[in-house]
Amino acid sequence: MDMESGVNAIRYVGIAEAADKVSNADRILVIGCSGGGKSTLAQKVARRFELNYISIDRDVLWLPGWVQRDKPEQHRLIVELAAGERWIMDGTNTSTFDIRVPRSDLVIWVRMPRWLCVWGILSRWIMNRGGTRPEMAPGCPEKIDLDFFRFVWTWEKVYGPRVAAGLTAHAAGKPVLVLKSRREMRDLLDLIGAGA
Repeated sequence: MDMESGVNAIRYVGIAEAADKVSNADRILVIGCSGGGKSTLAQKVARRFELNYISIDRDVLWLPGWVQRDKPEQHRLIVELAAGERWIMDGTNTSTFDIRVPRSDLVIWVRMPRWLCVWGILSRWIMNRGGTRPEMAPGCPEKIDLDFFRFVWTWEKVYGPRVAAGLTAHAAGKPVLVLKSRREMRDLLDLIGAGA
């Protein structure tokens, strides 16, 4: 199905329409590459509208010591968390789009240029070195290595098409906002009164 027309088309919206949707949404999904700012955005929106902030990294994927939960437990947690009434969920994992996207009132795709994502992971590593970010599971201190750097550098090429396909398959006309710059992100936050 064509992404711009047809039953399964992604319904992209502008910042003004998305700001109106955010203000009235009970469930918002924030997706995108590591380092792009999705966690910061999600936490600001959560505070502004008193939504339960869910981090896939912290609440589903990781256990202390950078050990991944097994897949059945991850799936159980996703189902349980997505069933909640009011949340903003930060995390991309397209394999659970079938559960999370239909429950969302709005999807925000933070789709920053890769150099900005690399800057994001480097700066958060410097800021949190030896510590654990709030959106990460306890016992998972900030780290960066060549594999993670490569993951971020190639994310758009490898995962961008998967995200688009997942949204086409599961968004069923739901509004999707794509943010491609820090300025657009600031504009959205300003419009909903969650700036700075």
